Amino acid sequence: MKKKLFRERSSDPVSLDDWILHEAIPFSVDSSKTFNTSIDRVIASLEEAVELLGFGEALHGGEDILILRNRLFQRLVDTHGYSAIAIESSFPQARVVNEYIAGRGPASYEAVQDTGFSHGFGRLDANRELVEWMRLYNADPSNPVKLQFYGFDSPTEMTGTDSPGHVLHFVLDYLASVDSASGQEHRQRIDTLLGQDSEWENPAAMMDPTKSVGQSPEATALRIETEDLITELRVRRPELVAKSDKSRYLEAMQYASVARQLLNYHAALARKSGERVVRLLGIRDALMADNLAYMVSRERGKVLAFAHNSHLQRGKTKMQLGADVYTWWPAGSHLNEMFGPRYAVIGSAVGESPANGIGQPEAGTLEARLTAVPGPARFIPTHQGQGLPASAIAGLPTRSGSMKNPTYFALTPESFTNFDWLAVLDSTAYNRGGPPLRQWDPRG
Repeated sequence: MKKKLFRERSSDPVSLDDWILHEAIPFSVDSSKTFNTSIDRVIASLEEAVELLGFGEALHGGEDILILRNRLFQRLVDTHGYSAIAIESSFPQARVVNEYIAGRGPASYEAVQDTGFSHGFGRLDANRELVEWMRLYNADPSNPVKLQFYGFDSPTEMTGTDSPGHVLHFVLDYLASVDSASGQEHRQRIDTLLGQDSEWENPAAMMDPTKSVGQSPEATALRIETEDLITELRVRRPELVAKSDKSRYLEAMQYASVARQLLNYHAALARKSGERVVRLLGIRDALMADNLAYMVSRERGKVLAFAHNSHLQRGKTKMQLGADVYTWWPAGSHLNEMFGPRYAVIGSAVGESPANGIGQPEAGTLEARLTAVPGPARFIPTHQGQGLPASAIAGLPTRSGSMKNPTYFALTPESFTNFDWLAVLDSTAYNRGGPPLRQWDPRG
């Protein structure tokens, strides 16, 4: 049952600025009272059925957004029944971090900061603070439900793509642990076809399809062998679960599914087509959604997913690279279809960030109007556009972008239908631990 979305208001038309002033919920992460109250009000407005809550970041490189994420997750755990967080990092690599927060595996964060994260995210101080808080929480015997850490991104990078060998060997190790002969038989056939990891991970293949091995005879045969491996796991489900346990079986199946999609990604990487980039972006986001669905199915509590706004939004994502504009269906659009009212999503926006090359928003833009109300941060209820003076929003100018950070996307009218809420910050510093940014010309 959907809870009441908006406070009572007059039926008389209101201006956009009046609407924002009336609906905004100011907060500060430095004030636990105002912050906790604001979070509780946001959660109370959502469907009671929500099992997966997305929280999007307006850019990679916003320190204050990461701090907000950490405080949000802590409140969700303490008060609202959340037991896991999934971030935009490699699915297989995150298993190392999850072992660490469970008190198993490496004894220090330094030992997992590179192996347990993709995109260099393990070097960010805010991610370390999140992981260390989760480890302390799990070590407390008064907390019966232990927290889980996941990565839900595909094992790919903008400059390269993982070999399928890593995830396939995880599945083969599982099968061998319950049936040595079958595991060895599949391993021999698969290892013959895999070749060297360096061949799959050649960064030149990202720009030149002729450099990819994804459609070689061996790669094509490997896709068939992977399907055979998945079939074996499926038809023997009752036996394999009995000989291991349901959790291990489901984990192996998810790794097998990731291997399948990774091979599909490599095949698309090798294809000469005008739709090549869009296909790759679409495969990545579809796999993100599948990974999140798997994580929700495993958890006793609810799951917070954290990634760039563009991955978690409900509507199509648009990205410009040079003169080319690409649009595709992001993970959030898939999750909206898969989960319906069980999925909700909060987007984020910032007023300025000099360290990220983001100046003051131009007058009349959404960012300028939203940051004009009390702050230093505020939640804005969009509820997919309900109750908003839509015609006023449609005519607003779009603010200028960043001079340093190409991952920053300004708000648009679609932001009010892509998200249930927006968390709007006056400003954000650059990530502690992030790589240096350099000035550039976004016009090319």
